[in-house]
Amino acid sequence: MPSFFDFQQGNETRGPANDSSPLLGRFRAVPDAQRHGTRSHRNSLLGTWTGRGSGWGYGTVFGTNDDDDDDSIEIEDMGRLKRWGRIQRDLWLEPRQAVVARLVDKWWSRWVLLAVFPAALAVGWCALPIPQYEIDDDDFAEGISLGHKIPGHGAARVEINFWFFLFVYYGLYNLTALLWVTKVFNIYSLNWWPETLGFPLTVSLIGIVSLAVPIPVYYFTDLRDFTGYNTLWICWTFFTMAMPLMLAFGILVNHERHLGLRQSLSETQRIFTTSWWTGESETVVARSRPRRANVTQNHYDPDAPLEVALASENTNMRERNLALRKRWIPASFMRFIWFCAALYVGMMAYVLGEAYAETYLRTLPHNTIQTIVYVYTWVLTINLLDGLTGWILGGNEGERVGSYPLGWVFKLYYSLTYQTYVRALYARLRSPQQFILLQVLSSSFLIILFPLSMSRAFHYVLTILGINGQTTQQYQKFCARNIFIRGLSENVSMLAFLGSILVLHYGANKNVYPYFAFDKEDTPATPPTDGGLPISDGSEYDFGLTFYASMVTWACEMVAAWIVRRIIWYGWKIDVTGEAKQDLGTWPELLPTGVVVIFHVLQNMLFSIARLKFH
Repeated sequence: MPSFFDFQQGNETRGPANDSSPLLGRFRAVPDAQRHGTRSHRNSLLGTWTGRGSGWGYGTVFGTNDDDDDDSIEIEDMGRLKRWGRIQRDLWLEPRQAVVARLVDKWWSRWVLLAVFPAALAVGWCALPIPQYEIDDDDFAEGISLGHKIPGHGAARVEINFWFFLFVYYGLYNLTALLWVTKVFNIYSLNWWPETLGFPLTVSLIGIVSLAVPIPVYYFTDLRDFTGYNTLWICWTFFTMAMPLMLAFGILVNHERHLGLRQSLSETQRIFTTSWWTGESETVVARSRPRRANVTQNHYDPDAPLEVALASENTNMRERNLALRKRWIPASFMRFIWFCAALYVGMMAYVLGEAYAETYLRTLPHNTIQTIVYVYTWVLTINLLDGLTGWILGGNEGERVGSYPLGWVFKLYYSLTYQTYVRALYARLRSPQQFILLQVLSSSFLIILFPLSMSRAFHYVLTILGINGQTTQQYQKFCARNIFIRGLSENVSMLAFLGSILVLHYGANKNVYPYFAFDKEDTPATPPTDGGLPISDGSEYDFGLTFYASMVTWACEMVAAWIVRRIIWYGWKIDVTGEAKQDLGTWPELLPTGVVVIFHVLQNMLFSIARLKFH
């Protein structure tokens, strides 16, 4: 079965790994050239330390070793359909360095894989026609409290079919969330499901539970009204995503991976260890054994039989070993706990994002100052969560989790989470001036602050404060990575935003997403003002202005990103795109994981603005 569903845990037995080899997950990454023992002349840099200022690296990863050449010949001999299937397997299910490196080396294929493809998946998901029914007039008469939202958030216009929503719309959303957790566990090199059940059966059981629990809630009359709140569904998805963490924790505890003394010795092995005379049947891994305690005079009885004295001594030693066993927690288990903490903080981010969006849209209208405060409050929140997760993952090996690929994935997750909620706010900006002001602030921060943060002086200050313990090369590599991820997040979020407002404004689900309906509403008798000018609730900012102003904003973002990359190249000779291609080629698992993460975050944005009222 493909490794996407049945990941084989990593090990370090396939080849020597030097100290410069970064950790992939729980194990050190070993380049293919070291595993096979030989390498071709054109691939001689694979596995060597690059001197381009990255601090991490494998030099050129876009060549292929001998096995990859054989695979290429085999693929050429296949038929067109089989060739396409083999490439998809090597790209998504069992990512191979050669296949991923060739595709990400070209700008157009890299852009299609990382931006167009996940954005198209998200737009297609929200465009699935949901069966709809007219709302009874009695419901309108009873007021907004029965599932209707205030106009700024979009009032529910239709009732939707509960079963289609549960099994198709919400079911796909939950499935993507479980795949995201699974791919992150794959990068960490650990299975979260029981080996006896396997991935397909375990994930099916979790999926059944996640879909079965809302059914009695919906049919229980007193709780039915709560099913119309998006936050409740997102919180349930949060619990569904936490199930793999709880399962993995339970499996490790059941196998006593949280204990240091867990490896039983055979009788032959005990002859050559101190356990033969201490009576201990287990050993401490990678730690020196405590010396045998001296027998004190108070516990020594010279008149006692020999077998009684030995039994008493063995009992005392076993008690001491049991106490040590309970006190000592292996570093590998602590690393797993840190990994779970990072994943938990990440899952909390989109729950907070939903609460933030709900608060923002329920307090419309906003003037320019209030809009800026809301936007940069979210910026501060997401950066704090990102910084906390980055600290948990660690910038160097040995710091808590210490995995560069995991840091790459989580950085993409937070950057895109920030961008998606900012895009959603565009549909409620009341004037082009608000667009311009927000874009000027965003581009200025990018062009000025990002290059300054890469300077040696800035890194020195972080080192003095104890915030960063990396070398200058490693730190600059992380900064270059962050710039690429930010640009990717801007592009894919804007693609998804523009595509979604097109299909939702003109498509079959327009009434399910009244947020993008851009209804014209009557201006209140005494409208609020912004510096003497009347402001509206955003409804007068119609589809045309939103669409074209967003495209202008996107163009400004691309220009700002180009300027920053040129500054970094001329200032530090670091190729931002080249570093990203190197990362994706070295760790091919980043590509499918990144696509799943992007798809899931885009689903979060769209799910949070759907108006739920069930038939």
